[in-house]
Amino acid sequence: MAFVLKDSDSFSWPIIYRQPVSGGRKERQEFEAEFKRLPQSRISEIQEQVQAKVDKTNQDIEISDVSIADEILVGWSSIIDVDGEEIPFSKTTKAQLLELPLMASCLIEAYFSSLVEEKRKN
Repeated sequence: MAFVLKDSDSFSWPIIYRQPVSGGRKERQEFEAEFKRLPQSRISEIQEQVQAKVDKTNQDIEISDVSIADEILVGWSSIIDVDGEEIPFSKTTKAQLLELPLMASCLIEAYFSSLVEEKRKN
């Protein structure tokens, strides 16, 4: 297959989120996230900002998991309400999703995992 220099502006990726439930358990929930294709320059910038914050070399950097997740998440499918109805993507519903504990971290981890080639089994 030939290499396409300019593909779509986004791609979908499966998300597995483990939500705490009663009884000290976590319930596995899945949906498809639609991620924005960031250019390598922006990915590197995010990595540098995160590292500077971790190293505490620049206290003026205001980068958080929620801000990164807000930037990369541009849609979804298979998110439903308690009645089983599909919840449409919007700024409001995205903000609600990102308020779930560790959801932003889960999305970021999935995004960066999608960019790394996994080792193949022989």
